[in-house]
Amino acid sequence: MTLHAQNLSVARGGVAVLEGLSFELAPGSALILRGPNGSGKTTLLRTVAGLQPPLAGRVEGGGEDIAYAAHADGLKAMLSVTENLLFWASVFGTGDIAPALRAFDLEGLTDRLAGTLSAGQKRRLGLARLMVTGRAIWVLDEPTVSLDAASVALFAAAVRAHLGQGGSALIATHIDLGLDADVLDVSPYRAVWRAPEADEAFL
Repeated sequence: MTLHAQNLSVARGGVAVLEGLSFELAPGSALILRGPNGSGKTTLLRTVAGLQPPLAGRVEGGGEDIAYAAHADGLKAMLSVTENLLFWASVFGTGDIAPALRAFDLEGLTDRLAGTLSAGQKRRLGLARLMVTGRAIWVLDEPTVSLDAASVALFAAAVRAHLGQGGSALIATHIDLGLDADVLDVSPYRAVWRAPEADEAFL
């Protein structure tokens, strides 16, 4: 399913941060979001994922097809690596977790409690959740935080495999993942700050 964002305006804390932004994300394709810190990438991703409403415009073709991964890894510290993935597989009604373990080099950590993992290992486990969701559209906010070069390569390979199976990915990242992807710089869509209208009763 193709994801469409049409004339989208989004806000953070009630203040518009991006406006008039449109894009299309077709099956088998990836779109990389660029822009300086604070430019609205996270707010845009949250809006696309349905976690907050847009100020204007609309998002079509996402909904239940979206798997969203942000800065938090979404892990249960007292569950093992295997138990964490099985939990998410049960939530999404999917089956085999073995491909996710292999893809993110977690096979040697299956019995380790998530709370005892390093930051990079936790991140790999958090990203492995994407593969057990069965969702076609991955919406990812700085997914490579805490990953070393080898782990970034594993993540990029997982995204390529997802695209090759007809999935799609919308990714905010500052690094080059080596993907065959279009790039959308959000900077030209930054909203112009407008002072609130004064209440005449206080003039």
